[in-house]
Amino acid sequence: MESAPAIFAGTVFALFGGALLMWTAVRVWHREPVAHGVSPVASAALATLSSAGALALGVWCFTRL
Repeated sequence: MESAPAIFAGTVFALFGGALLMWTAVRVWHREPVAHGVSPVASAALATLSSAGALALGVWCFTRL
């Protein structure tokens, strides 16, 4: 019962990180802007770093089980 919050948080972080990484990859693949009004390279890099961070947090939550 004590591991339920870690499982929930790990799942949320992993799903968010994976979805953001996939969305960013599709936007870059189609040469569309990731964020409007921002440099394409900077916005893609920031989105990739954010998704990697969320995935890392998800993995960290799952290691705490």
